[in-house]
Amino acid sequence: MTMNDISINRYAPGDEKDVLALIIPIQREEFGIEISAEDQPDLMQIQPFYQTGSGGFWLARRQDEVIGTIGLKDIGNGAVALRKMFVAASWRGREFGVAKQMLELIIQISKESGVRQIYLGTTEKFLAAHRFYEKHGFKLIERHNLPASFPLMLVDTRFYALVL
Repeated sequence: MTMNDISINRYAPGDEKDVLALIIPIQREEFGIEISAEDQPDLMQIQPFYQTGSGGFWLARRQDEVIGTIGLKDIGNGAVALRKMFVAASWRGREFGVAKQMLELIIQISKESGVRQIYLGTTEKFLAAHRFYEKHGFKLIERHNLPASFPLMLVDTRFYALVL
């Protein structure tokens, strides 16, 4: 399997079921977070929530299978919030590079659209995610250092920022 077998494309109407089928089981079964699709209205309205301003939502696919998602929410003042970055368990790791490809893509797109900071929130449970973000230049910040417009999630207890 080479990294070239993976494509990353913008979300399009009709992708909703694939997005939910990837994200909900990871949240609930892998990480034990009691959350449903209804608890995440952004997933029910991806276009109006993410695909405005400098925001966007992308899906990583291998053939027709959705194996990853990543979203950016424009929060104003040259900043975006990175959200819904998930990779299917069987596609995680350096050998596939799915998360790395998705992150590099959104960093490049952000730079091209004039974004100056990318912020994100995650949970204490996502230890591999902490290492991944830190390895890619994100710095741990305190909650009170987030922009007021940052969309806080109840499960988020750890926050990062990347200056572009």
